[in-house]
Amino acid sequence: MAESLPPPPPANIESLSNSVQELSEKRYNEVPQRYIHKGGSSGGIICASAPLLDVPSIDLSLLISPSPAGVNELKKLQSALNYCGCFQATNHGMSNIYLDKLRQVSKEFFALPMEEKQKYGRTADDIEGYGTDSVLSEHQILDWTDRLYLNISPEDKKRLEFWPENPQNFRGVLEEYVMKLKNLNEFLLKAMARSLNLEENCFLQQYGESESASIVARFNFYPACPRPDLALGVKPHGDASAITFLLQDKEVEGLQVLKDDQWFRVPVVPYSILVNVGDQVEIMSNGILKSPVHRVVTNSEEERNTLAVFFIPGSEMEIGPVEKLINEENPRMYKTVKDYVSIYFQHYQLGKRPIDALKI
Repeated sequence: MAESLPPPPPANIESLSNSVQELSEKRYNEVPQRYIHKGGSSGGIICASAPLLDVPSIDLSLLISPSPAGVNELKKLQSALNYCGCFQATNHGMSNIYLDKLRQVSKEFFALPMEEKQKYGRTADDIEGYGTDSVLSEHQILDWTDRLYLNISPEDKKRLEFWPENPQNFRGVLEEYVMKLKNLNEFLLKAMARSLNLEENCFLQQYGESESASIVARFNFYPACPRPDLALGVKPHGDASAITFLLQDKEVEGLQVLKDDQWFRVPVVPYSILVNVGDQVEIMSNGILKSPVHRVVTNSEEERNTLAVFFIPGSEMEIGPVEKLINEENPRMYKTVKDYVSIYFQHYQLGKRPIDALKI
């Protein structure tokens, strides 16, 4: 039989012990007030049965080819990122077995006893480590998710005390995956520039040296939710990154993208990697390549595991529209900014889009 909800904690008191997984396992009929999404302009009605988005598939092996097929795939890349800001990457060089191994270490970590996971628990004033939302406001609506948030790069920001030793292969599998994604990130930044008829290194020059750029991995666990009509796994947002790589759950949908003021479901393609443009590439491209607003819906039956890896320009780099993309027909859309991430999280947790503050 389902239990009654516990009383809410006092205002402005953050609890690090009550994971969403624990709430889900108690099988309440309702969700706590702080998880209830009010809808309206910040996200609309929560509907898991939204129409399916036709997310283009891009064959990465063709993007470097001078053949007609390669030229066509480059046009397709630009069209996809202008249309919906994301695509399903195929022929990315990673085997099905390898991607399943990544999914498995994530599942094994979140299946550990709570006291084991709490060894890697974040502190109240930090986002790195295992935990739930950072609480920045008394009126903040919380996400129905537990996360493991890890800084991968720069090397001096890596804090191995938050990297699980259980499962035993966790660290090795993650580091190998990120090395593969580093190559893909550079490859795609060049391809995006070429797709706009720009010099191929112009986005990379703004992104900066790989040693100073930030790479962040976020393992996401979305437990079953008793009221998927009221709670969101992740509230609507665009990413602060240049590029984000998402390894979706192999079976359970949940990601939705906002397009033309309507929410669309993103299909699961088990062995593709979903790539989306972040706010910083939207700025570089002067708004041609779109950073999609997206959210995660919950369901009452199944849990969901995903892994997002964010590639973020170094905080000292100036990010602004490439001059060749500015003309009378396409005036400059964004101001130049440094350290975009520093303003991002506060806006995000309050349900605002940081990129809007940079519009001219």
